[in-house]
Amino acid sequence: MTRIEAHRRLQRELGERIGTSSLPGEVRGAVSTQTQGEHRPTLEDVAALAGVSRATVSRVVNDSPRVSPEAKESVYSAIRELGYVPNRAARTLVTRRTGAVAVVISEPESKIFDDPRFATVVRAAAGRLGELDAAMVLMLVHSPEDEARTERFLLGGHVDGALLFTPHRGDPLPSAMSALPIPTVFGGRPWAGGHRLHLVDTDNREGGRLAGRHLMDLGRRRIVSVTGPLDEHAAIDRLDGWRLATGADEATTDLRTESGHFAREGGEQAMRTLLNRVPDLDGVFAASDLMAAGAIDALRKAGRRVPEDVAVVGFDDQPAVAPHTSPPLTTVAQDAQEQVRRMVHLLTRLIAGEDVPPGREVLPVHLVRRGSA
Repeated sequence: MTRIEAHRRLQRELGERIGTSSLPGEVRGAVSTQTQGEHRPTLEDVAALAGVSRATVSRVVNDSPRVSPEAKESVYSAIRELGYVPNRAARTLVTRRTGAVAVVISEPESKIFDDPRFATVVRAAAGRLGELDAAMVLMLVHSPEDEARTERFLLGGHVDGALLFTPHRGDPLPSAMSALPIPTVFGGRPWAGGHRLHLVDTDNREGGRLAGRHLMDLGRRRIVSVTGPLDEHAAIDRLDGWRLATGADEATTDLRTESGHFAREGGEQAMRTLLNRVPDLDGVFAASDLMAAGAIDALRKAGRRVPEDVAVVGFDDQPAVAPHTSPPLTTVAQDAQEQVRRMVHLLTRLIAGEDVPPGREVLPVHLVRRGSA
């Protein structure tokens, strides 16, 4: 018989002998719960088994520093033995926290599920929040109705904070979120909100420059670029980096660039357009790995060898894409998992009430050389 079984047996015997009405409150509650069926362990059970007060157990469960290491170990041991699970609803009433974080992505569902970068972001967020014992609520926003529903949900006190990926010009969420009384951190640079926001970004401009510089160093001089949608800062910054490296003026930029919309099919179509417009092109910077893969498909169908005839550089270093093109893709690596980790760290500080000044943290990038360039 375990200690807790003996403890419960004693409670039952006491209840039978003298009646639960004359027992102390915490014991009476435990006895009455047992008589109703299967017993769900309570704070009182944990306290009795650990030999500490209920208040001490409550402090341990809520991560209070005002508990000795010995008491913590006793409480944790009792929790493990009992299989005790904290009552989130009761904890919310006390701490005014839900233990949940929203991850909001302003993209169509097709793009989210087709682009492996978003899968990386979602997995990284779920993993890191799980390590912190926080639940993740994924919200996909791609219509005015979605936006209104998201604002209502976030205002309703269902989550403690939000991680937002809202890259497009004209998206109303950044401005709306900056006015809400909820901690928020943005991934990438939104178009609205300005200096009032907390955000973690990637050095996209430097990435575009590294790609263009590498192609120039290989002796390529007729370098084109398959861009992302130019209503996103990331796409604009990568294009600016390419222009800086190649010295392209406005007329050259108009001639040698075409948007692939951060999609593989878009990259293939853009590459066909550029082959017609610049038949003697010898280098390509595609602003995402998916578009680079599509560009390689188009080049192969046009009878151009990679890298002998045309060198190709991508952006992202997605494990599901870059090593698997033919030839494997030279690309600019950004660390989406590290970006999410930094975002979660910043958000937890804001949720805890720390006075963190708004600002933009920019993460570095680097070139990964493979067979395509």
